[in-house]
Amino acid sequence: MMYFVIVFPLVLLLLAYKLIFAPKTQRFNLPPGPASLPVVGHLHLLKPPIHRLFLRFAEKHGPIFSLRFGSRRVVVLSSLPLVRECFTSKNDIVMTNRPHFLTPKYVAYNYTTVGTAPYGDHWRNLRRICALEILSTHRLTNFLPVRKDEILRMLTRLARDNHTNGVGGFALVELEPLLSDLTFNNIVRMVTGKRYYGDEIHNEEEANMFKKLVTAVNDNSGASHPADYLPFLKVFGLKYEKKVKAIGEAMDEFLQRLLDECRRDKGGNTMVNHLLSLQEQQPDYYTDVTIKGLMLGMMVAGTDTSAVTLEWAMSNLLKNPEALNKARSEIDEKIGQDRLIDEPDIAELPYLQNIVSETFRLYPAAPLLVPRSPSEDMKIGGYDVPKDTIVLVNAWAIHRDPDLWSDPEKFEPERFGSRCGGEEAEVRQLMPFGNGRRTCPGAGLGQRIVTLALGSLIQCFDWEKVKGEAIDMAETPGMAMRKAVPLRALYRPRPIMDKLSGLAL
Repeated sequence: MMYFVIVFPLVLLLLAYKLIFAPKTQRFNLPPGPASLPVVGHLHLLKPPIHRLFLRFAEKHGPIFSLRFGSRRVVVLSSLPLVRECFTSKNDIVMTNRPHFLTPKYVAYNYTTVGTAPYGDHWRNLRRICALEILSTHRLTNFLPVRKDEILRMLTRLARDNHTNGVGGFALVELEPLLSDLTFNNIVRMVTGKRYYGDEIHNEEEANMFKKLVTAVNDNSGASHPADYLPFLKVFGLKYEKKVKAIGEAMDEFLQRLLDECRRDKGGNTMVNHLLSLQEQQPDYYTDVTIKGLMLGMMVAGTDTSAVTLEWAMSNLLKNPEALNKARSEIDEKIGQDRLIDEPDIAELPYLQNIVSETFRLYPAAPLLVPRSPSEDMKIGGYDVPKDTIVLVNAWAIHRDPDLWSDPEKFEPERFGSRCGGEEAEVRQLMPFGNGRRTCPGAGLGQRIVTLALGSLIQCFDWEKVKGEAIDMAETPGMAMRKAVPLRALYRPRPIMDKLSGLAL
């Protein structure tokens, strides 16, 4: 009897798979792919890091291949021509939707944020708000003092720690916590006016809760549970769904509290205060949910990726001291040691820009771009891609494609040329912020904070590897490409640190 209870449901599942999914597959000329199992498809093959696994699949099956994750079809693109075919002209409109997963349902206000909403009037309005009201060049320039202040605080903290703990002029630092504090504070101050980490924080308990929530959202982003692909698993319990729902409720409560605080502080010069002024003019559209969704997108997407990129950039420079020396010489020649590098100076520092571009190339914070889903049947590379397929772009693989890049595994900022304000063809082959209509609206902000912070670290300190320690460049197995081993480095202040105002040694 027990045998029948166990086997009978499995037989039904196999029959359902054949009756429901197999006939549909036979109607399409799908891209090739590895052999799959009934019901689970290719889920059993998924072993992290996924971007490296997908590159191996591409080497065997071609630059476009198909997989099946349970009941859902997946197509992976691993070449620049296919990406351009997919995200240009009329195809980009078809490919502007996002697939539905459990996390954005409960955390992103039922798929209504700019990052999760389907293509349509609501998404276009959100995108317009981001482009004109939140992340326009004018508003980013207005927030330059915030970026400069947070960078100065980071530099001052480093110098003080060196004075306290340094031996022979050099001190040891683990950079990830410092860079994380910088990028979190920068975004949160722009959005709400608060500082959460480092000196002069408002509420340590609230700060720790916020960071835990952001980590929980990132850890559960995308489709991180088999129930996203195998709906019948809900029969065996809803623990994961309950967990994600609890994260969404906690995040909403936190954002509502921040929103109410900004509402009471009507004179604040923050993104939320600006949105609240628009709410007074158009209350039906600028609802609290709309504003909280915009806050969520800025604070979750904008805090982590910049810190990750900065850590990879510093790792690359310490592994390639000739590039570090070249960047320092460029800054010393153009800026000197009498004042701190400023954002308008970046246009005159092409090699520094090239270092950032090369870091984006080799170590994109999101090696697989946020998935898309076509709103109707379409063709890519001569193959059928049916409606509602999950389409993934392996940006990591494209950034290392030997057909696009000479010696692609090598860290070589010189490959981007001396652009001096122009845009080299190589730069246009990068996609660290996505493609097409759904390119990350915060790309300009991310590039600004990374370049200015990196230039400041190079200008203000001498950097060396820790004696006897190799710099491990392995990445974590998650969807966000963090360093598996946090970067530790030796540093000592350069003469400019004695001249920066507010430094108390």
